[in-house]
Amino acid sequence: MGAALRAAGRSAVITGAASGLGAAAAHRLAAEGAQVVIADLDGERAAAMARQIDPSGMRVLGLVCDIAQDEDNERMVREAEAFFSAPIDIFVANAGMGFSGSLLDASSAQIRRTVETNVTGSLLSAQAALRSMVKGPSSCLIFTGSLQSVLARPERSAYTASKHAIVGMVKALALELGPRGVRVNAVAPTATDTPFLRAQWVATGQDVASRLQAAQQSLPLGRLPDPEDYAQAVLFLASEHAKSITGHTLMLDCGASAGRM
Repeated sequence: MGAALRAAGRSAVITGAASGLGAAAAHRLAAEGAQVVIADLDGERAAAMARQIDPSGMRVLGLVCDIAQDEDNERMVREAEAFFSAPIDIFVANAGMGFSGSLLDASSAQIRRTVETNVTGSLLSAQAALRSMVKGPSSCLIFTGSLQSVLARPERSAYTASKHAIVGMVKALALELGPRGVRVNAVAPTATDTPFLRAQWVATGQDVASRLQAAQQSLPLGRLPDPEDYAQAVLFLASEHAKSITGHTLMLDCGASAGRM
């Protein structure tokens, strides 16, 4: 069989997976044999991504979910269990939002929304999923962190605080859930080369080629990670190859967190 079907027979739910990193993880886990539920605030895009990955509709399901809402998380888990006819054994808490700007200029609504999504939403969605995950003999909870989980940038205070919290969640939950057969880890990427990132540069009037070159040159490996790098990291942490790894934040940053160049 070789390296193929490394997730055969597994059941995975990924939040924020209608596009970007979450979509890449959904593609990879499905390609490796898992059944996958794509949950996203944009239910139409989630359903479209599910159809793109699996036109048959038998192995990938898309549904709407606002991770900051208890009822949405509970419904997500019910629908996932019904789709799998089994408990969830891989949950990727990927949904989140960015926010940049001076704290002095930020509104309370912007600050609250950032924290409610990235911290409270991550915890609430994980809580709902864990009620299913502990029914099985072993399972894996993976959060999406950021380079700002371990470092800071100016004008990113709310976002940095929310992503630092991910590291704490991982450590605390690894201790809490290890005896129940659940491993808990995080993947923490730096800025990733995606169409969304390039569109942001265009929207702010920046030259994409020069901005990309500058970003690449700022990293020791001379490149930005791409969505497939994230997907492979998720696959590794969810697999038997990582059976002794828990409480860990895997930096996917091409060396950025090692120090300044």
